[in-house]
Amino acid sequence: MKSLKQKITFISLTDAPNGAENVLHMMANAVEGEMIFLKKQPFSGLKVSENIGKTYLSKQSLFTGFAKLVPLLRQYTRDDVLMSTHPYLNAFLGFLKRIGYLRPKLIVRECTSVFTRFTGVKKSIYKIIYKMGYPAVDLVVCQTALMKEQLLIHNPFLAKVKVLVQPNPIDFNKIVAKSNQPLINGDAKLDFICSAGRLIPEKGFPVLIEAFKLIKAAHPQLKLLLLGEGKERALLTQIIAENNLTASVFLKGQIDNPAPYFKQAKLCVVSSIKEGFPNVLLEMMSVNNAVVSTLCAGGISEIPAIAKVEVNNAKALASAMHETLQKQAAGTSNIATQYLYGRRPEVFAQSILSALSLRN
Repeated sequence: MKSLKQKITFISLTDAPNGAENVLHMMANAVEGEMIFLKKQPFSGLKVSENIGKTYLSKQSLFTGFAKLVPLLRQYTRDDVLMSTHPYLNAFLGFLKRIGYLRPKLIVRECTSVFTRFTGVKKSIYKIIYKMGYPAVDLVVCQTALMKEQLLIHNPFLAKVKVLVQPNPIDFNKIVAKSNQPLINGDAKLDFICSAGRLIPEKGFPVLIEAFKLIKAAHPQLKLLLLGEGKERALLTQIIAENNLTASVFLKGQIDNPAPYFKQAKLCVVSSIKEGFPNVLLEMMSVNNAVVSTLCAGGISEIPAIAKVEVNNAKALASAMHETLQKQAAGTSNIATQYLYGRRPEVFAQSILSALSLRN
């Protein structure tokens, strides 16, 4: 079994502080690895730990980052390990390995189930790039058993032995520490429900707003705070106005540290319609005992100590939200804490390295 001290280089498209990037960062911390970012975000980038070596290849474009990455990869030997987590980047690295240009072992992580999330031309493109690059990958990491099943159905050329199911990690102690920071701009004075994620269709925020409206009369003092930014801001603003909720529902924009909001919320909600796995759910569970989630990904049905509802059903979501608010449970339950400790970054990293060792 390989040591957690083994050096691994983690390659990411950008340093955007999203779920996939945070997973790589947690594993890099666990193994004291290095990180390469093809493009640096102009604002609010991932805060990389000081003990991790980091390289930014471009501030302008991903194309420039890819161009600079290719010669950089020649420094790695067969004893080295690379890991990435974005489908296009995974396939690109796999293709370079397939033609003999890339020599190190290659681990790729599936950040979402692309073959069920997308349709039409986009799905066809994914089928092509997976077939070009994934045959040369040494280990594919899936977040859930359902994701593995979907991956193998759409890519029968992949050997089952090369696909590992490893649930996403959560740095429980770090989230708890970050949650102790104070809220600003008067938000600490509010009683609120909180949700977080990019403002994109997959997050199901229109359904959440509808569910909030359904329980508003029973909980008139509550506000709904949506943390995140994205292309659906204008649409969500319109929905809020049309439902006369401008004094109750607020789009807070990108929040670098959402943990204090999760901790102080009367209720945390994941309303997504489809996800690879919502990492934000684990962050919410780390600091709050009142959590509701849709069954938007494999594995959620087995998670203890949260309320679960079907996706895209405002009435069911509203009912679960109301019932959970009625319980008014504070803190984090022992069951939830034990579950989260089992998903520590060290456990995540050791499982992947052990699987890689057994397959090579």
